[in-house]
Amino acid sequence: MRTVGRIFRVLIMLPIAFSSCTINKPDESQTQKAYYTEQYRPQFHFSPDSMWMNDPNGMVYYEGEYHLFYQYHPHSTVWGPMHWGHAITTDLVHWEHLPIALYPDSLGTIFSGSAVIDWNNSSGLGSGENPPMVAIFTHHNHALEKTESNLFQYQSIAYSLDKGRSWTKYAGNPVIPNPGLRDFRDPKVSWYEAGQKWIMVLAAQDRIMFYSSPDLIQWTKESEFNADLGPDEGVWECPDFFPLPYGEETKWVLFVSIGDGGPNGGSGTKYYIGDFDGSEFTSDDPTGGTRWLDYGKDNYAGVTWSDVPSEDGRRIFLGWMSNWQYAGHVPSERWRSAMTLPRELKLGKDERGYLLSSIPVHETEQLRTEHYKLEPGALKERNNVGPAIEDEYPLYEIDLVFELNPEEEEEIEFGIILESEQHEKLLAAFNTRTQEVSIARQESGRTDFSVHFPGIHTAPYQLSEAGEIRFHAFIDLSSVELFVDNGAVVMTELCFPESGFESIHLYSSQESVLLKEGMIYSLKRVW
Repeated sequence: MRTVGRIFRVLIMLPIAFSSCTINKPDESQTQKAYYTEQYRPQFHFSPDSMWMNDPNGMVYYEGEYHLFYQYHPHSTVWGPMHWGHAITTDLVHWEHLPIALYPDSLGTIFSGSAVIDWNNSSGLGSGENPPMVAIFTHHNHALEKTESNLFQYQSIAYSLDKGRSWTKYAGNPVIPNPGLRDFRDPKVSWYEAGQKWIMVLAAQDRIMFYSSPDLIQWTKESEFNADLGPDEGVWECPDFFPLPYGEETKWVLFVSIGDGGPNGGSGTKYYIGDFDGSEFTSDDPTGGTRWLDYGKDNYAGVTWSDVPSEDGRRIFLGWMSNWQYAGHVPSERWRSAMTLPRELKLGKDERGYLLSSIPVHETEQLRTEHYKLEPGALKERNNVGPAIEDEYPLYEIDLVFELNPEEEEEIEFGIILESEQHEKLLAAFNTRTQEVSIARQESGRTDFSVHFPGIHTAPYQLSEAGEIRFHAFIDLSSVELFVDNGAVVMTELCFPESGFESIHLYSSQESVLLKEGMIYSLKRVW
């Protein structure tokens, strides 16, 4: 278990000079310190107060609040009858839990969906002075499912006139009956300004269906999109659909989450980039290879916030930090699951075309308390020199730029080793021969709860002509999020060391690798 006053050590395999600076480290009351202190409890990621959580739902911004609804089972730490849990944040870092928003009813339990602000009151459910917040979700009728009918999933709406604090389900639900498909769920809705209508993307087995509506109540099917499936790909789920700028262009991005067939096994989220004419989406590359949003094992069903103000202009993402291969067996007790850090999505390009990158939102900078600048130098023999902080929680952010000769013919592996006092280890590395980023968590702590959990997980990465690679990582008590080169490659991984990783090592198989820049930040808990 955790020890109060633990020494936080940084062990670097090169001589280091460092400077430290204390940044806004407030005192906490004993009551605050006692909250959210269970073993493995995330300290700066969102997790429910208790019980089971999975997909993020209904993410919408309104009057200074980012709303997060989520799939929630309030009576167990394993998946069961789904409700919509609810929380808000004003800064994307600190969260406030609110009462359950949507409960099961005679039409079924409350599966995934989205929420929007109906600014023009097109639905007639609010007024011009008080536009309704409208949730669009899948009703799942378990009793009908047991009859072997295919009609047990359909789309319904609910609305709130008090900033999401109370909800009224629409009397005419469902607004989209099931057309005869066993999997027909997870509506994501947005306003399409060019066509002055609402657009819905809906997961339907192996495809995405597009619907439109003038009022969020009457819906018309517009088109379908599907692409070549991977050999082990599961049912399509939890889509998202939104435009992003690239220079003078605007491209449309379509997310599809799959429960099986991810890049390192189990769950994963892929994306397509293309064009949308108001009715039909056309991918630039529908069959030319899958693009993965995150190559780690533990980022699934993520979607983006709607109604973020235009003056902000960001497309902000949040994902469920788990994998269906073992989500119900991870070694937490009071609660199950957490969300990723909020991330800003941007378009870039590589040799294959458009690329979606993701980086932590800048609001995460307020987590920083102390920082340590590492002097440049070659990675060579270990030098146990580093800052020591009297801190109960080993929470930190690591930002490193490595440099090597891109024409070096000999195989080189280099990276970061995180280690606990119990000698549990997690490695994040790059290999020049395989041209892969990897995270190895076989010895990272508790791994015995699933044969699918331990392993070395990889992501393809082409080293730049300059020979530089940036590792930007956030380490919580039970997760690591690694962003490579401003999020061109991302890996999110759970890990369960007994009390967190207290030590950081840098390593390299060859002395030709240089640390060009390095900064380590100690982070504070948010609860």
